[in-house]
Formats: sequence, structure tokens, C-alpha cells
Amino acid sequence: MKLVSWNVNGIRAAAQKGMLDYLKAESPDVVCFQEIKAFPGQLEPQLRSPEGYQAFWNPAEKAGYSGLAVYTRTEPLSVRNGVGVSEIDSEGRVQWIEFKDYVLVNTYFPNSQREHTRLPYKLQFCQVLHEQLRALREQGKSIVLCGDFNIAHRPIDLKNPKANENNAGYLPEERAWMDQFLQDGFVDVFREMHPNEPDHFTWWSYRPGVREKNIGWRLDYHVTDSSLRDRVKASLHRPEVKGSDHCPVLLELKS
Repeated sequence: MKLVSWNVNGIRAAAQKGMLDYLKAESPDVVCFQEIKAFPGQLEPQLRSPEGYQAFWNPAEKAGYSGLAVYTRTEPLSVRNGVGVSEIDSEGRVQWIEFKDYVLVNTYFPNSQREHTRLPYKLQFCQVLHEQLRALREQGKSIVLCGDFNIAHRPIDLKNPKANENNAGYLPEERAWMDQFLQDGFVDVFREMHPNEPDHFTWWSYRPGVREKNIGWRLDYHVTDSSLRDRVKASLHRPEVKGSDHCPVLLELKS
């Protein structure tokens, strides 16, 4: 079972840069997209109804902004959008896709912004999501959470931690929430499998030469609850895949 998560920074733009070629080559069972920046009705048929997949959408109310989509080969038991908080749900930030063995949660965490103007909103999002994931786990559900967290958790997760200590995505409050979340029985799968390996990043600035020099941040994650730990076969990044300022991240589960 191959699960891919990818912040495409505009699904139409990514499609023009080879996104469908990557999906054909990778052949994932499920793909979670973040920051689609489109309504389904704006899309070409090959994006709206991709061959071999069912597609589910959660666009933001604001045009050209945020939004999520899932392509899946397996028909879900249920699909639900949002967390029940209007200021979060209007931005298309959470999808819940329930399969037989687990619930897949596709997420696009808010960016705290340059002057930290959205940090309170982001921390509200983090708290609400954490509470709902905990409740799901208490119901006996296994969980795979994926998406762009807009958080580099530890110094190893970005190229220049010292220079970024007061920058959005590496703020003390964001990292403290991530500490708390992972201490609550959730597993950062990639970091558990690659504990001390530096220079594994998933986002790079568009500034010239930055990606080529691998001056990046690890912002994109697969997190599972502990019940799925033994089923994890691989957790990988695909930095060679362009099409966005983020690269796809892959989680492979044993059946």
C-alpha cells in the first residue's frame, strides 16, 4: 500500500510540470494533495476524474487559495471534510478518509506568516486537530496523518536552524506543539526510520540555486498512531520530482 502526500502549490500548475507523469511512474494507491488552489469545476477531466482513481475534493472558499484533494484506487468507507470550526473549514484544511484498516487524514496546516500574524490561528488549528485525532484513536481507529505541517520540528529538519529561530515554521510555539503531539503516542514515521540523517528536506525556496544546493526545510510528514508502527515498510522523500516548491513524500505500508 503506497500512500503519497504532496503540496502541489497549485494542482493545475503542477499538472503542467509533469505531475501526472510522476503519478504514473510511482503508481500510488492513494495520493493526498495540499494547496490545490482550484475548484473541481475549473479542472481538466484528467485532473478532475483521473484514470484508475476516485477523487475527493475540499477546496477553500477563497478562489486560488489552499484546499485539498485525494485520489484513491480503493473506495473509502466514508469521506468527511473539516473539523467543525468555520474559520478553519472555510480554508479547506482537513479531509478524513476512512478505509477498512485505518483513517487517512489529509491536512494543510496554516502558515504563521512573516510577522507571526497567523500564529494564534495556527495553534488553534493544531489544538483542534490534535483533540479530534485523539478522540478517533480512543474509538479504536488506526490513523495515518499526512500533509504539509508548515513546521520544521528539530534543527535537523532545516538547513539553517540558527538563522531561522524567529521565522514562521520554526517558531518555539510551533515546535513545542509538535513535541507535545508526538509525545501523545503519534509517530513521525520518516524521522523514526531515519533518526540522525541530515539534509532530508521537502520544501525549498524558489530563489535561484536554493533547491540545487539543497537549502531546504522538512515540512511534509506522514504521522501514524502507534498501532500502525509495525506495518510501516518505508518512508521516503522524492526530492528529484519537481512541479512544486515541495516534493512528494511516500509512506509504504505492509498489507
